[in-house]
Order: sequence, then structure tokens, then C-alpha cells
Amino acid sequence: MVTRIVVVTDDEAGIRLDRWLRRRCPGATQGRLERLLRTGRIRVDGGRAKASMRLAPGQRVRIPPLGDASAGAGSSPPPQEPVADQALLARLRALVIHRDAEVVALNKPPGLAVQGGTGLRRHVDALLDGLAFDAGERPRLVHRLDKDTSGVLLLGRSAHAAAHLAASFRRGHARKTYWAIVAGVPERPRGRIDLAVGKRRAPGVGERVTPDPAGGKRAVTEYELLERAGRRAAWLALRPLTGRTHQLRVHCAALGTPILGDRKYGGGRAVIDGAPGAGRLKLHAREIAMPHPSGGSLEVAARLPEAARDTWRFFGFHAE
Repeated sequence: MVTRIVVVTDDEAGIRLDRWLRRRCPGATQGRLERLLRTGRIRVDGGRAKASMRLAPGQRVRIPPLGDASAGAGSSPPPQEPVADQALLARLRALVIHRDAEVVALNKPPGLAVQGGTGLRRHVDALLDGLAFDAGERPRLVHRLDKDTSGVLLLGRSAHAAAHLAASFRRGHARKTYWAIVAGVPERPRGRIDLAVGKRRAPGVGERVTPDPAGGKRAVTEYELLERAGRRAAWLALRPLTGRTHQLRVHCAALGTPILGDRKYGGGRAVIDGAPGAGRLKLHAREIAMPHPSGGSLEVAARLPEAARDTWRFFGFHAE
């Protein structure tokens, strides 16, 4: 095998580099591709690139020989999908809440990762072939939700649709609303949190996102109090105007009302004794409204998962 130079086509504009590579090298694992990117063996226009880089038409991607990690003559076939994942795929297909010629929307369950990573074998990305339906091609991820966050997850059903949706997210044209139960009640019933955040590593904790007004990236969230249970808990609508990692979790903790179940950012304050499922994150991507790839608007709303509805009912909140 030899090193290849592959040119990004017009219909691949806006796709993340790692997703583009997985399409071109279907037998390669995410970990293998990330190692090749870190060591500079995969390059874009002659320079190093990150997995999250968005590609533009005409860019030249250098792909080294991948040996057994890539599909092709003499390579080993990819492992068969575990039987357990067939049950998960059936569950995901039942959780489709919107489908048209360009877009599929899922109501992602909590506890399921969107993409793979260290120690993660069950994730949405591994099951996308089974969500093609009548499109004839694998749908593409265009945004992410945290593993423990439930709710609306959009897929583009073609390269064109995926690029359009990804560009809308990137340019801030998507209006997202999340629901959360928080421990405590904000002092004001509605407000705007404008607090920059940054990532840091801490011994024994791993990577965390923390408020960083001096050197962090700007993060803005609008919130509105929907209902309250005395001073114990509140149901908030959260509307992120930026898309930073763990932004809503950090902002709610900074407000003094951490999201229920979020021990990472709220510690012991994020647990309310007696609440069902209080140890699990109570954050739900309720609704997305954005331009549709075919014109007009796309608006999708996701019901709370049943387990989460138990917690809403426990506090007397009327989520339906």
C-alpha cells in the first residue's frame, strides 16, 4: 500500500475530518485515526490537523498506509456487530421522532454515547448504517450530545444535508432549548449567563471545564424558570447561544443551582435524597429549530424519557 492524497469534494464540505476519514477508511478505528493525526502522519494541505477540523472543498488530505486497520485487499474484515447492538439498533429506530428526505432526528436515550472513545463500544456512530432507512447511504452526525444527556439528535441523510446542518450549528443558526432539573432555585426567574469557560486537567479527576473569564472561550446561556418545588429544586429551560463543551453544566453550577445528578460540577449539592434517579444527570435536549437543508425551517421536539418523567413527577413538575 502507498500513501494517498485525496481531494475533498464539494459535497463533503463542512464534514469533520475524523468522520471523513472513517468514510474513506471504513476499517480503521477512531483510536488509530486519532493517533495518526497526533503524530502528523495524516495531514491536510501539508499541515497537521485535529480530528474536529471541518473540511473545505479542494483541500488535500494525506492518508498514509493503514495496513490491517483499513479495508482493502489483504486486510481483515471489520468485526461483526455484537448481537446486543442489534437490540440497541432496534431501540434507536423506534426512537426516531422525525424523518424526511434530508434529516433523521432521534430522541437519544441517556447513557448512550454519540461517538466512540476509550472503553466505549456502544454508541450511535457505530449504528448509523442501520439508520439509513430508504436513503441508500449512511447518515452523518452533525452535532453531539453528552453521553448522559437525552433528547434531540439530528443526522444528515446525505453529504449535502449534513454539510448544511453542520454549517447552521457552526454559524449559530440553530435555536436549541434544553430542559433541566437543578438543585435549588435561581435568585431571578430568568437571566443570561455570560461566563467564559476553559478546559484543564486535574490529578485524579481528568479533564474538566471550568469558568475562565481571563483566558477561556466565551460561553453564553439564557435560562428561564418554568416551575419550582419550594427551595429544593427548579425546572429550567436553558438556551445556549454558544456551543462549548459542558457549557450548561458549568453555567448552572456557577449560578449556584447545579443540574441534578451532576456530581462532576455540582458535587454533593447536585444530589437530592429521595428523588428517583437523582444520581443520573437530569439534562434533556428538548427542542431544535433551524433552517432545513431543502428550505424552510426544521423544528423537532423530544419527549422526556420515562425514567426522567418519574423525576419530574416526583417534584410535581408538569412536563407533558
